[in-house]
Amino acid sequence: MTDYMVTGLVKKRAELAGELANIHNRVAQLVRDIEHLDATLQIVAPHVVPEAIPPRLFQPPEDWSKRGQMSRLVLGILRNAREPLASRDIASQLILERGMAMDMKLLRLMTKRVGSALRDKREKGLVRTVEGAGLYQLWEIVKL
Repeated sequence: MTDYMVTGLVKKRAELAGELANIHNRVAQLVRDIEHLDATLQIVAPHVVPEAIPPRLFQPPEDWSKRGQMSRLVLGILRNAREPLASRDIASQLILERGMAMDMKLLRLMTKRVGSALRDKREKGLVRTVEGAGLYQLWEIVKL
């Protein structure tokens, strides 16, 4: 084998071993935290059996975005638009592009998130609002 391959394998193993050590430390801390909570429960509510409390697993919702992804997607939709769009239209297109199941609850949530992302970008001078029909504000990219 070549030296650069061995060096790469050694480096990768060291990284994985370090990650494993961090996970072991985190597990040990979680065990201590649970033990302290159990002791506190025994003091304030002795009738509660800590072992009978089922664990609750955290599952991020499918509509979560990675940091910055929402802004990138929203700006991409506006760049491709032929005319200014309402937040709701952008949210609807975003849901379709991400392959998510369209429902009113999700559409309302995504419309709020799109509006928040757009207001942030407006403060930075990247987008602006224009008057739409009725009370609607439409959004467009600021052309330099």
